[in-house]
Amino acid sequence: MAVNTPTAGANLNIVPAPVKQTLATNYLSFTGGQNDWSQQYLPELYEQEVERYGDRSVSSFLRMVGAEMPMSSDQIVWSEQGRLHLSYTAKALVASTGVVTLGAGHAVRVGQTVVVTDGTTTVKAYVSAADADTVTLKRYDKALFTTDSDFADGNVDLFVFGSEFKKGTTGMQGAVEPSFQSFTNSPIIIKDKYEISGSDASQIGWVEITGESGQSGYLWYIKAEGDTRTRFEDYLEMAVVEGELAASGSGAAGEGLKGTEGLFAAIEDRGHVSAGINGDGDDLSDFDEILKKLDKQGAIEENVLFINRQVSLDIDDMLAAQNSYGAGGTSYGVFNNSEDMALNLGFTGFRRGSYDFYKTDWKYLNDATTRGFIDDIRGVLVPAGTSSVYDQILGKNIKRPFLHVRYRASEADDRRMKSWVTGSVGGATTSDLDAMEVHYLSERCLVVQGANNFMLFN
Repeated sequence: MAVNTPTAGANLNIVPAPVKQTLATNYLSFTGGQNDWSQQYLPELYEQEVERYGDRSVSSFLRMVGAEMPMSSDQIVWSEQGRLHLSYTAKALVASTGVVTLGAGHAVRVGQTVVVTDGTTTVKAYVSAADADTVTLKRYDKALFTTDSDFADGNVDLFVFGSEFKKGTTGMQGAVEPSFQSFTNSPIIIKDKYEISGSDASQIGWVEITGESGQSGYLWYIKAEGDTRTRFEDYLEMAVVEGELAASGSGAAGEGLKGTEGLFAAIEDRGHVSAGINGDGDDLSDFDEILKKLDKQGAIEENVLFINRQVSLDIDDMLAAQNSYGAGGTSYGVFNNSEDMALNLGFTGFRRGSYDFYKTDWKYLNDATTRGFIDDIRGVLVPAGTSSVYDQILGKNIKRPFLHVRYRASEADDRRMKSWVTGSVGGATTSDLDAMEVHYLSERCLVVQGANNFMLFN
């Protein structure tokens, strides 16, 4: 059954139009027309504003999965562990000599044993010589890499699996230093402001207002200020989810802006991007491919899926299709449910392989005025728990949630969420301006640790 949208979105109002004052359509006309007060009959007025969009705020994602911690610098730097074992991909092999060019700084040493593959043939080999850029390999099964045309000159992949030494020889020469990667991010300053004149602040409207911040009454500026605050609180989350670093030579950099690495940018740069789970009938096999990706990374057992409505339904269909019990192939529950009771085909958690997954709808991806408007990102997979990293500012290893926000704060100023009032209206007496100005400010950034354990669905 098709669901039709009014032509060109008529009356749908998917595009917000925030204004400082009430709209002309909020007033009854005194000059004629349908609501003309010059007529003798009083119209029936519904005073209370209808909340037709429910809770319009889209924030809550970071509150569920992360934490907020203060910082005192312009930059945050952290390091993450490198791989424990040695592997090299797409390295040039000279088949006639067994020499592989690994590149400067490789850590393969004489005496180690490796597995080598060109994608077709896989063999074991011994490292007989090594220098700054190359290693020489000797096969265990044959004399040369070219024997029986097994290998030709070209790229090979290899990893170290052990070592072997003859009797009476010296030990391993050289040592492998632990490797790590250093990452950095910087906070951005987010601002907003609400302003109303003293005359308008004292004007009582005929509409009884409501709002996400608990506003009530007939003073319209109370609603407008509350909506501005709620919108700003949403921006605090949206800015660090969507944030982008200003590239060198970019227009933003030319304006003196540096940007910040948001969640989506961090996953695209250091994590995984998947088009799996798209309702094409192969969702279970798609999901198994996701598990294989996770196996190659940190293998975090518990993960949370923050997804849009379509992916949520696709996962429900995928899981429901695995159960063939019940009338007509439908399961009616796990307790004493029956076909006469309400059928629940919604799943909030499931286990596949050695992983537990919990899914929840992310309103930000569904809302018609945020990502639901573009509909190009369908969800993210976020690992649960904490990771251990070395904080270079604190100078020690610390445990942090994989996803957390850092905001600027000190004993002198806390910039987590600042708001202040200026002017001469609403209790403020800071200037002779016949208006009330409410200012909002925050300075923050998002830290995505272990981004290799995250996945973006697009």
